[in-house]
Amino acid sequence: MTLREGIYAILRIARRELRRLVANPVYFFCMVVAPVGCLFFFTTLMRSGLPTDLPVAVVDLDNTPTSRRLVRQLDAFEQTAVRMQCASFDEARHEMQQGSIYGVFLIPKNFQQDATSGKRPRLSFYTNGSFLIAGSLMFRDMKTLSVLAGASVGLQQGQARGMTDAQIMGQIQPITVDTHAIGNPWLNYSVYLSNAMLPGLLQLLVFIVTVYSIGAEIKQRTSRRWLSLGNDSLAVSLAGKLLPHTVIFTVVGLLICAVLYGYNAFPLASGWLPILAAMTLLVIASQAVGVFMIGVLPTVRLGLSFASLFGMLGFSICGLSYPVTAMYPPFHALSYLYPLRHYLLIYIDQALNGRALAYTWGEYVWLAAFFLLPLTIYRNLKRALLYFHYIP
Repeated sequence: MTLREGIYAILRIARRELRRLVANPVYFFCMVVAPVGCLFFFTTLMRSGLPTDLPVAVVDLDNTPTSRRLVRQLDAFEQTAVRMQCASFDEARHEMQQGSIYGVFLIPKNFQQDATSGKRPRLSFYTNGSFLIAGSLMFRDMKTLSVLAGASVGLQQGQARGMTDAQIMGQIQPITVDTHAIGNPWLNYSVYLSNAMLPGLLQLLVFIVTVYSIGAEIKQRTSRRWLSLGNDSLAVSLAGKLLPHTVIFTVVGLLICAVLYGYNAFPLASGWLPILAAMTLLVIASQAVGVFMIGVLPTVRLGLSFASLFGMLGFSICGLSYPVTAMYPPFHALSYLYPLRHYLLIYIDQALNGRALAYTWGEYVWLAAFFLLPLTIYRNLKRALLYFHYIP
């Protein structure tokens, strides 16, 4: 078959595939509605970047000007809102168990008297660790307030003893800590989650659609007709069938990038080209993995189960929620079998850190290497398309 004949065959199959896409609304939902809907869901859900005004209760057993000033300072934090003042800790604990509040700040009796007399009173705070983000933010604000309260008491005691401000600060804070959040200085959770969840969801949908589209040919017994349109060449037939999918998924992926880095102005230190190239390679590499899945299990039912399970595990194994280097060695090795893993490494290096391309070219090679994966099941898939008897 000449090159010209191959191109004509690819275009012929692509037109046939477009008719199949239009005829089945499942494709439209999985390829357009689901990813675009999730895009706007994530970008609107975390529009402010961090949750604000999380409810907290205060148990003020001292009720002095000093304790009331602490309550006002706690309420002034952006993430914290003092919604109730309880008479006892048991009452506050009951409210936390009901889910009305995320934290409790306890000021003991005689706090002002003990603080000014040098008896080192103890401030206690409790956070609900069942809610990871809310509990972490509560813990940070309450701990910061406790440190500031201790420094304020130390400052008052030093001034009463006639010490200078420089002498007092040398005792209160002998070492100054200068902290910088690299890549995401705003601590914006949307920057952290959206740039990983949305490509991960796109990868999962590419797995599912690729497996379903090829498996449906076997189920509906149209696979031989499909192969004959490609002059009995599996490579040509796959190229023609997946070409419309590639275009649609790539456009959706580029839309995701446009909304994240254009409209929302998320960090993009190295410019558009590296991240757009990574998104395009992510789509094609995910299609190659999908072809491998249906080649290993050439039925719609088993292939979709394989794609769903493997795709869902990718959200955890790729290092989104837990560092890959801290996983067991087999899972560490398994993470490199996901295109999403290499996309995330490119995103971190190029978009967040702005590193030179020389540090990241290996991840692009990894994504391109997935294109060779269908060769490992070439014979098995072609045999299934020609001779497999589908059993419902």
